[in-house]
Amino acid sequence: MQIRILNSLDVLEYRDIRLDALKKHPESFGSSYEEEKDLSINDFKDKLSSPISFTFGAFTHQNKLIGIVTLQREHRIKLRHRANIVGMYVSPSSRKMGIGRKLIAACIEKATSLEEIEQVYLSVVTTNMTAKNLYLSFGFKIFSLEKRALKLNYTYIDEEHMVLFLK
Repeated sequence: MQIRILNSLDVLEYRDIRLDALKKHPESFGSSYEEEKDLSINDFKDKLSSPISFTFGAFTHQNKLIGIVTLQREHRIKLRHRANIVGMYVSPSSRKMGIGRKLIAACIEKATSLEEIEQVYLSVVTTNMTAKNLYLSFGFKIFSLEKRALKLNYTYIDEEHMVLFLK
């Protein structure tokens, strides 16, 4: 398996896995399948070419994209010491193989290499114990609970906000 930053050549596979994630696990993302399904290929290319964003992909030996996660730097002057991990997803058939761990490790390694970044934030649905335990194993700490963070149809979803201090 290979972990690397995605680029514009990966856009079709990235779009497919992103839409798959939104469709299969709508409770886990702030965005929705309905909002992203009609975005153009150029919209997805823009996501992969942002100067403040690094989207990592996990590829099989056959070069199939099976996992994604994005590290986003904050761009405002007073927040430039922070980055956020968003959009974490591993295809169901590839779970329990350590791929999520490798993707998060790649984000942390990248954040550490960026001179200004001192802390990394993420949010996780409170019922997703697998993801929460993964983040805790890297040293992320829960600092708040956001009740009703998301609303999917008539169901509210709570999220925990976590932080990892690098410096």
